[in-house]
Amino acid sequence: MTFSTLTVRHARPIDRVNPVAKLAAALLLGVCLILTVDWVSASVALLLEALLLPFAGLGWRQFWSRTWPVWAAAPSAAITIALYGQTSGLVYWEFLMARVSEGSLELAIATALRVLAIALPSVVLFVTVDPTDLADGLAQIVRLPARFVLGALAGLRLIGLFIEDWRSLELARRARGVADHGRLRRLFGQAFALLVLSVRRGSKLATAMEARGFGSARTRTWARPSRFGARDWVVAGLGLLIGLTAVAASVMTGNWNSLVG
Repeated sequence: MTFSTLTVRHARPIDRVNPVAKLAAALLLGVCLILTVDWVSASVALLLEALLLPFAGLGWRQFWSRTWPVWAAAPSAAITIALYGQTSGLVYWEFLMARVSEGSLELAIATALRVLAIALPSVVLFVTVDPTDLADGLAQIVRLPARFVLGALAGLRLIGLFIEDWRSLELARRARGVADHGRLRRLFGQAFALLVLSVRRGSKLATAMEARGFGSARTRTWARPSRFGARDWVVAGLGLLIGLTAVAASVMTGNWNSLVG
């Protein structure tokens, strides 16, 4: 890694936050929001997250390119809940097993808002996470087993190769003249070929890591120390504060709808 890369990498304040703090903030916020399904808590959380979003240092283009799957998943979940959710109140439309009622629509809106409130901050926080920094933090701060952390890191590093392997398989099939017809059948065949290739690469990687002593039970040293400072406590505390504020708003307005019981 060059000096210029390091300079760009730490140009934003969010880049200097320990990945463990980002993980803790997302988990604490998510745990608070999954305790209830109502539109008030999700709306309050979204509003507070929107106020903090400019401090993440993401441009609008990068934000939309990273979070568009979340924006697509939220309406899909809402439509499913509206059609097949718990029926209560006035029934607006009914066909076979699908039934749209006042209660199912309210639950659908709450579900869509909740998906956005939980997923958006998680995506925004982890856009700036380096996998190696996260592994260092999990091993040194959270004290997870080194074998698990290093194995997960190695597997995560291979995800980027999937796209290259997919393109290579596509070009190879096209060169043999088998990629011009039957796109759906070609998709399943190519996916199976990618699965076989991934299993073989994973086996080779596991053997290589074992040969280099990564599977040793001895206490491992780390090249880069991972520290959890005041800035990291603030980020983790903000995740908890947003979650508790959303829950308090839900309780005070009488919209608390606990998932338990």
